[in-house]
Amino acid sequence: MELYLIPLVFALVAAISPKNMVKYIGLAGAVATLIATVVKAMAFQTGSTVLVYDPELVTSFGLTFKMGYDGMGLFMVLLTNVIVPIILLSNLNRKVANERGFNAMVLLMQVALIGVFTALDGILFYVFWELTLVPIFLIALWYGATDSKKSLVKFFIYTFVGSLAMLLSLMALGTQAADFSHESLVAVQLTAKSACWIMGGFFLAFAIKIPLFPFHTWQPATYTNAPMAGTMLLSGLMLKMALFGMIRWMIPLAPEALFEMQFLVITLGLIGIVYAAIIAIKQNDIKRIFAFASISHVGLIAAGIMLFNTDVLSAAFVQLLNHSLVAVGLFLAAGILEDRFGTRDITQMGGVAKVAPRFAFWFAVIAFASVSVPFTSGFIGEFLLLKGLYNYHWIVGLIAGTTLVFGAVYTFRAYQVSMNGAATTHPFKDLTWNETLAFFLIAIMIVFFGVYPQAIINFVGPSLENLKSLIQASNNLVP
Repeated sequence: MELYLIPLVFALVAAISPKNMVKYIGLAGAVATLIATVVKAMAFQTGSTVLVYDPELVTSFGLTFKMGYDGMGLFMVLLTNVIVPIILLSNLNRKVANERGFNAMVLLMQVALIGVFTALDGILFYVFWELTLVPIFLIALWYGATDSKKSLVKFFIYTFVGSLAMLLSLMALGTQAADFSHESLVAVQLTAKSACWIMGGFFLAFAIKIPLFPFHTWQPATYTNAPMAGTMLLSGLMLKMALFGMIRWMIPLAPEALFEMQFLVITLGLIGIVYAAIIAIKQNDIKRIFAFASISHVGLIAAGIMLFNTDVLSAAFVQLLNHSLVAVGLFLAAGILEDRFGTRDITQMGGVAKVAPRFAFWFAVIAFASVSVPFTSGFIGEFLLLKGLYNYHWIVGLIAGTTLVFGAVYTFRAYQVSMNGAATTHPFKDLTWNETLAFFLIAIMIVFFGVYPQAIINFVGPSLENLKSLIQASNNLVP
């Protein structure tokens, strides 16, 4: 229970703390939560399921209150609790870090994210899913661009409507289950037609949150208008809920619809890969470049997940970690450029490499990681995803592989134009200590898991096998 209580208590303390102390309290809460998670990860036996809370109570409505984690869930909790302190650390020298509301909302979002990844009951999953929307909405509203209300309303409506579709699917499935626990919902037998409706409801919620084409239209404006920390939370963590949800909930609860839905989702992922990459190449707003880049990269992950074999799913978890680290690093770089130049237009930048060599170096490290060069965490993840899609159909693999070419074009264009070119006459301060440390921590993890991705594969692999066995035991066979 400490995984929920530590950030919750620190959020409450941050809400009433003096302004000159609140940023340190927020960071301390995030670090304390990370330490508690690492301790649990070190004690975790791969392949097991640890129940955090199970009162063995079923309400008349069917709610079971089951909370716990297996390798997949614990990996996502660990990823969340690594990213949150990096976000708070990188924003430590910004005005927003001294705001009580900001620190409280970040920590409350951390609680909700942990709940999403540890919920073993469908209704609890939905409740925590909805709770994550409140803190990020308030962060963007309170501390984002002054003209961001229109994009925020669009973001709220999109995600809320998608969530209602997921709730309807859960309710429909729950009428045929003993209760809303994960095991009971997986055990329900469905016809192919019914399964398509159930999976469709989940898919709409997840496709909006990822986002997949054509449900992506809320994303670029929201990412652009949110404060840097808000964009980091959205790209680094919130969209991972949906990709995780596809693996834990969408496919296991309606596997009869997998083959009917497979081609559709893969096709939408491929369209997103190409379409978003081309749009990214044409952008001059650096946050919009990286926003469209995110759509392109997650399209590949979503397409791979629909293959639902252990190798590709393991690769998806590697890529989830890689995307979180790279997205946070890229948006940190974008935020620094916007803060120093007072603009997001890369054509009005240049010459930074000469006056801020530390920043130029770390930005280059993240840029190379973004295009998945060997010995970075994205290399093996993208390779296995592309291999799986190629085995599915060589044309699918070929189209998906364009992400390697397009990714290099928009990433290095953004770097080249902003870092090099004519020397800037605008004063540009090099990295502060906390920004340097944030980049360093991101880079260390990118390289470590690039050299040793097997650590992730071994950690989540047994729980993936257990999940497939659970589906098979319910006579819902997945090859």
